[in-house]
Amino acid sequence: MSLLEINNLKVFAEDKEIVRGLSLTVKPGEVHVIMGQNGSGKSTLLNALAGHPKYRAEGSVKFDGKDLLAQKPHERARAGVFLAFQHPNEVSGVTLSSFLRRAYVARNGREASVAEFEKILVEKMRMLGMEHSFAERGVNEGFSGGEKKRSEILQLAVLEPRLAMLDELDSGLDVDALAKIAETLSMIRKPDTAVIIVTHYARILKNLKADRVHVMRDGQIVASGDGRLAVQLEENGYGWINSATAAP
Repeated sequence: MSLLEINNLKVFAEDKEIVRGLSLTVKPGEVHVIMGQNGSGKSTLLNALAGHPKYRAEGSVKFDGKDLLAQKPHERARAGVFLAFQHPNEVSGVTLSSFLRRAYVARNGREASVAEFEKILVEKMRMLGMEHSFAERGVNEGFSGGEKKRSEILQLAVLEPRLAMLDELDSGLDVDALAKIAETLSMIRKPDTAVIIVTHYARILKNLKADRVHVMRDGQIVASGDGRLAVQLEENGYGWINSATAAP
């Protein structure tokens, strides 16, 4: 059974159509990578699935058999849809641990005491090799690019979503940091969790196996394949895929 079924999805920002009749099926446990040039609609797709109010979506999106587009953003998050932003906002005066506890309570629909959640947080941070002091800092406040990515990964580990959408997780990371993030993702993946990664580069796939790689252009998926497609794109550039998929 599919976890996410997208059929003929169109996404608009005001009157501008950005995603144009896109269809995609993702099964539990799968990792899908979406690549494409700037402006192709990759980030817009993820934001629309998460329920960003800037975007208006039309078409059919089923998540775990239910109409995702009919749900409000917090309902989607509670159902297990998670979006790691390319540029996460800073939240001054709120520690990461406090933020995560409230998110955990909202995700699971039940209150958790400070002591109860502390045990969960300590376990997750130990698994990820993080110092507990990291969680006592303000949310993304003064974080480097790598620390922001680690913060997103910690949120992913704590909230245990059914669908994790990662927007340009490799942005601003060096090769070593990217390898660590990919290794961490592999560690926290579960058989019933699906992952969609938006990226420009194939290098993340060196440490994280993808089930499917898709290429977006002008708001549509124009090519799909296995990890070899990402390598071809990195070697030959997007001009190659544009020529290969051009109408005769």
